[in-house]
Amino acid sequence: PYTVTNNMASAILYSTGNIIYPVLMLSFVITIMLFLLNRSRENKAFLIGVIPFAISILAFTLLQLSAIFIVSVKNDMAVYSNLFGRVNGVCVLWLTVAISWVLFKKYAFQERRISQEKLEKEQLAKEQEIQKRELIAQQKIELEKQVIERTAELKQSLDDLKSTQSQLIQSEKMASLGELTAGIAHEIQNPLNFVNNFSEVNNELIEELKSQKSKLKSDEQDEILNDIFQNNEKINHHGKRADAIVKGMLQHSQAGGGKKEPTDINALADEYLRLSYHGFRAKDTSFNATLKTDFDENIGNINIISQDIGRVILNLITNAFYVVDEKKKSGITDYEPTVTVSTKLIIPPPGGTRGAEIKVADNGNGIPQKVLDKIFQPFFTTKPTGQGTGLGLSLAYDIIKAHGGELKVQTKEGEGSTFIIQLPIY
Repeated sequence: PYTVTNNMASAILYSTGNIIYPVLMLSFVITIMLFLLNRSRENKAFLIGVIPFAISILAFTLLQLSAIFIVSVKNDMAVYSNLFGRVNGVCVLWLTVAISWVLFKKYAFQERRISQEKLEKEQLAKEQEIQKRELIAQQKIELEKQVIERTAELKQSLDDLKSTQSQLIQSEKMASLGELTAGIAHEIQNPLNFVNNFSEVNNELIEELKSQKSKLKSDEQDEILNDIFQNNEKINHHGKRADAIVKGMLQHSQAGGGKKEPTDINALADEYLRLSYHGFRAKDTSFNATLKTDFDENIGNINIISQDIGRVILNLITNAFYVVDEKKKSGITDYEPTVTVSTKLIIPPPGGTRGAEIKVADNGNGIPQKVLDKIFQPFFTTKPTGQGTGLGLSLAYDIIKAHGGELKVQTKEGEGSTFIIQLPIY
């Protein structure tokens, strides 16, 4: 039995040895088939490396199991181990090569993928940059179009504003002209009344002279003729006064741009004080104020555009009447509205320029400190809506500056304000 068994074992070992190599070849065939069927080259390479190694391990395991039960196999185990060691070495080397190739391919694939992603990102960035430039160009065109439209709108608004400003300036001038006209109407009425009265007296004297000529003595006739002559002189005087008032009105109504001429600043200030007072009373018959003057006779005539400076003086005096009237209406007891107009010759130090100073002072409520810096700004007014355009002091400031002078204000809340005009005398 032992001999039979030993022979059988040898046959088995022989058969096993003959089977290993076909199995290995079969494994290559299976690997090639898997390689052809699998889409991934890396997976195919991994299978090519793994399957032979796995089959050799399986065959060696079977050999070890056979050695347990078969004595001849156990005795020749060293030969088989050496054989399978070589086979396994080749399989391990083959697996190492396959895995290295797989890793290399994986690395190369990753590199290509990274390069592709980088290229795609750069392409995407270029496309985005192109789109961004196109968008910026389109937005630029839109912005330029909007700028043109807004510029046109602003130009139209500016033209409308200039037109409105011109209208407001003209309105302010007409308002001052209206106040002046009211004062002139009152002032001109006085000389006209004299002219009419003396004309009537002259007519009566002439009629008396005609009817009583034969009865009157020579000295009586001379006395009547002297009376007529004196009355004519008074008519002529008051006629010239009315003519001067009318000329002053016409000068004031001019748009400006007149020539500078020697002007009696004292007479100008006194005239516009009376005209402003009567003009204010024409609007409010209940208004009353004490008028005070203090004129420096040493000033003499100065070269100014009289209608422009007159407009400034008129505006300052009218504002003074307004503030004292407002304080009077507030119900303060024992309050007497007072407006003072004064002039003074400014004597400079050696080498300086002489000047004339005109002050318009009131005892109103004064100007609050918070609005003091704004009073010369265009369109700023403290008067209620509809009673002031805020251009009076602004125009006055510009006129004085155009004459090379200064317009300043001194004020104390609750006690009054003083506007000071300083003009150079050349």
